[in-house]
Amino acid sequence: MENFTYNSFTLQVEGLDIPKVYVYPTFFFFFFSYLFIMVVNVGIVVLVFLDKNLHQPMYLLFCNLPFNDVLGHSIMVPRLMVDILLPPSKRLISYYECVVQAFTTHMFGTTSHTVLMIMAFDRYVAICNPLRYAAVMTNRMVLKLTASAWGVAFVLVGVLLGLTVRLNRCRSLITNPYCDNASLFKLSCESVFINNVYGLTFTVVLFSASIGTMVLTYTRITVVCLTSRNKSLNSKALKTCSTHLVLYLILIISGFIVIILHRFPQYSDYRKLSAILFHIVPCSLNPIIYGVQSAEICNRMLRLTMTKIITKETIHASVDSSTTVLLVMMAAYRSGLQMAL
Repeated sequence: MENFTYNSFTLQVEGLDIPKVYVYPTFFFFFFSYLFIMVVNVGIVVLVFLDKNLHQPMYLLFCNLPFNDVLGHSIMVPRLMVDILLPPSKRLISYYECVVQAFTTHMFGTTSHTVLMIMAFDRYVAICNPLRYAAVMTNRMVLKLTASAWGVAFVLVGVLLGLTVRLNRCRSLITNPYCDNASLFKLSCESVFINNVYGLTFTVVLFSASIGTMVLTYTRITVVCLTSRNKSLNSKALKTCSTHLVLYLILIISGFIVIILHRFPQYSDYRKLSAILFHIVPCSLNPIIYGVQSAEICNRMLRLTMTKIITKETIHASVDSSTTVLLVMMAAYRSGLQMAL
């Protein structure tokens, strides 16, 4: 018979089933991936906000992605690394912390879609209406688009978790490496029909809006590029749009893998791994792909690096010249002293 623990505020996380031999290699893999994601994403955000030349709608809208990546990664991965080093019986988490983690996890996934949608709108205006771009994509419009992306995600995820929090709990085992909505409402012995209906609606609406936005905007962009004889415009469209599409494909494929594996309980280990990689893979690739492809960001990073190198060389040169002058003065002083004697 199943043991029931009603409304327990201490939950146990099932976590990953890792052989002892691979515990530390797995831990360091997550540790270095976390450091890399934090440094690269924070670095791009700081670079964009400090460099006035990068205060353009395209880069300001993109900053939402690394900020979202840092937020989603920081809530999930450090806790996961701690759990890896603990035996299964000691992988405990409070109910409130679990709810916060689930909310942040779903915000990460949902906001990734909504941000890429507003970035698609920016590319649409830039390519299809280049003469009106400055008039349309003002600072106020950038703020509106950013607020819309985060606001829509907040409302959708807030309702999703609100429906789950209302349920009484009779179990205390989170069958996942971290807390999400599915693992939370599985703790309840009550009917979760409404949760399932809303969860399905949530997924269908989000993916339909996301895919629909991409199809509509890029169909229009493709038509404009094929009918236009402006090589400069077509080159710009190819560079910026290909980067955006690659980011979107990485996100959509990662998300579909997690959703599909949720339907096959026999592949629970693969589902857990895919759920973790859904955070790590896009967060690692987004800044690399966008940073490398963007000429402006590359140029600013190269200039910053070259400035530091030149500064160091100047310091070393001045130190060397000062040392030479000092040695010459000392030699002259000694020769003068000898002559005096």
